[in-house]
Amino acid sequence: MASLNNIEILEVKSIEGYEADLSELLINVVEEGASIGFLPSLGRSVADEYWAGILKSDDVILFLARMDGKVVGSVQLHLCTKQNGSHRAEIAKLMIDASIRRKGLGRLLMQTTEEKAKRDGRTLLVLDTREGDPSNDLYQSLGFIKAGKIPGYAKSANGELAATVLYYKNV
Repeated sequence: MASLNNIEILEVKSIEGYEADLSELLINVVEEGASIGFLPSLGRSVADEYWAGILKSDDVILFLARMDGKVVGSVQLHLCTKQNGSHRAEIAKLMIDASIRRKGLGRLLMQTTEEKAKRDGRTLLVLDTREGDPSNDLYQSLGFIKAGKIPGYAKSANGELAATVLYYKNV
C-alpha cells in the first residue's frame, strides 16, 4: 500500500526529464475515464505534444508529485493575464496515478496549488470538473463552492455528453 511519506511535490519550470512519465500519466488517466480534454485511446505522440507545449507560457505553473523517482500526479495553475483578472487563477488537469488514488495526494496537490496562488496574490480560484466524478467531493471538501453546471459540456468515449460543474474559492 502506497503512502504519502515518500512523495515529493515539485514546482517545475521545464518538463525536461519528466516527459515520458507525464505522457504515461496522461494516457493512463484518460484510459481510466478522466475528463481532462482528451478521449481514449490517446496516442503517445498526442500526449507528448500536449506536454511539450504546456510550459511555453509564463501563465501556467505546473506541479508534479513524484514517488520513488516516478511522476504519479500533477496539477496546473493557470494565472489569468487579463487586466481585470489579475486576482484570479484556474486550477486545471489534476491527475493522479491509479496506484495512489484515495490516499490524499489529490488533496496535497490542491493545497500546494492554492498556497502558490496565494503567494502570487491570487484571491479567487476557479475550476471545473465532470458532474458525478469523485473529484467533486474532493473540491467541495477543500472549500470550493459550486457555482453551477453546464449541461452537455464534455463528450465521453461512448459519445455521450456530460455536464461540467463550475467551482470557485476565495483564498
